Amino acid sequence: MTSPHDSLKNDVSPAEWETRVNLAAAYRLTALFGWDDLVFTHISARVPGPEHHFLINPYGLMFDEITASSLIKIDLDGRKVSESPYDINPAGFTIHSAVHAAREDAHCVMHTHSINGVAVSAQEGGLLPLSQQSLGVLASLGYHDYEGIALNEAEKPRLVHDLGNKTNLMLRNHGLLTVGATPADAFVAMYFFEAACMIQVRAQSGGGKLNPIATPILEGIRQQIAQVTKGTSPGRLVWPGLLRRLDRRNPGYAD
Repeated sequence: MTSPHDSLKNDVSPAEWETRVNLAAAYRLTALFGWDDLVFTHISARVPGPEHHFLINPYGLMFDEITASSLIKIDLDGRKVSESPYDINPAGFTIHSAVHAAREDAHCVMHTHSINGVAVSAQEGGLLPLSQQSLGVLASLGYHDYEGIALNEAEKPRLVHDLGNKTNLMLRNHGLLTVGATPADAFVAMYFFEAACMIQVRAQSGGGKLNPIATPILEGIRQQIAQVTKGTSPGRLVWPGLLRRLDRRNPGYAD
C-alpha cells in the first residue's frame, strides 16, 4: 500500500499532479493562516479528466502535514479510487460531493470552521457591509441554515440551492465555504471572506455605532474588482507569492 510519504508524481498525469500540488499548498496555507480546525474541515479539488473524481484530505493528517501524494482520490459515491492507509471525513464528503456534482465550474471547494467565520455565521444579520474586504464577498454570497453535522444525504439539494451560482456560502452556526476554478481562486476567496468576518467582529467589539457602506457602492463593486485585478482572477495574481511564502515557511507540500 502506498505510504503518504511515497511520491505519486510519476504515477498520475501531469494535470492531476499540478492539481495535487496546488491543493496540498492550499491545505498548508490554511494552517499557516490559522483557519484550520485540527483535522475537521476540508478542501477538495476535481481531478482533471472525464471521470468525476476529486481529491480530499486524508482523515487524521494535520493540514500542515498534507502533501500532494497523500491526498486521497475518491468518486462521487465516496469510494476511494487511489490507495491510502487513511479514510476520509464523511461530513466532508457530504458537503463537497454535493457541490462538485452540481457545479461544473466549482473545481475546488473550500470549507472552514474559523473562529471569526463561525462567530459571524452565528449572527442573525450575517456578513455586514462594513469594510472594503466585505464588498466582494457580499457581491456573491448565499446562506445555508444549520442542520447538524453534515452527514444527511437529504441536506445536499438544500445546500446546493442555497449556494446557487455564487462563490461564497455562509453555513449558519457552522462556518464558511468558497468555490473556485482552482485551489488558488477558492483560497483567495476564503481569504477575503475570513478577513471580512474578522473585521466585522473587531468593529462590533469596539462598542461604537457601526458605519455601513452605502448600497450604490456595493452594486458597483464587481466592475471595480475587475479593474483592480486587470481582468484576471485574484487567485492568479496572488498564488505565486503565496507559494513562495509557503516554500520559505513550510516546504514539502509538493512531495
